[in-house]
Amino acid sequence: MDALHLVLNAVTVIFIAATMFAAGLRATVPALRGVFADIPLLLLALIANMVVIPLLGWGIGELFGLPSTSFIALVLIASSPGGPFGAKLAAVQQGDVVAGAAMQVLLASLGSLSFAPTVNAILTAADLGTEVSLDVGALVRTVALLQLVPFAIGLLVRRYAEPAAQSWHPTAAAVSNVTFLVVLAGMLLGNWRDVVELFGSLALLAGFLLAGFAFALGTLLATGPTTRRTTMGGVASVRNAGPALAAIGLAFADQPAVLGALAAILLSGMAAALPIATLLSRRRGVPETAATR
Repeated sequence: MDALHLVLNAVTVIFIAATMFAAGLRATVPALRGVFADIPLLLLALIANMVVIPLLGWGIGELFGLPSTSFIALVLIASSPGGPFGAKLAAVQQGDVVAGAAMQVLLASLGSLSFAPTVNAILTAADLGTEVSLDVGALVRTVALLQLVPFAIGLLVRRYAEPAAQSWHPTAAAVSNVTFLVVLAGMLLGNWRDVVELFGSLALLAGFLLAGFAFALGTLLATGPTTRRTTMGGVASVRNAGPALAAIGLAFADQPAVLGALAAILLSGMAAALPIATLLSRRRGVPETAATR
């Protein structure tokens, strides 16, 4: 299983880098300027992802009376915005990929700073009282290396060598698609016992509802055309597992119960978000295979 996890981690890195590189190849500086100049969009996205969704995770956990391990996992996921699957969901739904990728990187960067204080505040208010302390510098460097750098390289290629960008994009998109499927399969294969053990509990339903409501909140708390707003919904629905995994290792000594709950909640969240994105693609008259190119 350790070998499987090593392979899955390597494929995940390739998936993130390829997805962000492909998004950069489709981006332009004016398009990015339009995203970051839209102050209402930025403010609403920050409020949704860094305030409302963490509170939503807390509320769902309390409402369902989740055991402490599942409650902690749910709060960790809800408090960590900017998951790398956000850019992929933008492509799947044929949404605003440039805006989705740019917002994903911004949220992941800011989330690296806000994650620990947010989790500590919620766990203290919930009377769990566990302190979470993370290496913020390491989290920011990881976001920069895996998300920002590939996106910036793709953007530079698009700006200064557009024929090359058009030529390379299909290959980058194909790598992103293949590794995306491998990551999903690997998550299921590597964590199926954890998911099965939580059958009959409310943890899986909590993760599913968190992602579904986050998709709706991200869409409602956005500006612009429908494609951009649903893209913001997709970005909001998938959270960043990196800080959550780091917190489990440092603050919870890699407790198997918390790790298992985290994996199950991540998978149930994807089970909610991916069908929504696929349905949006079909309603827009774009075949699913084309939407992921």
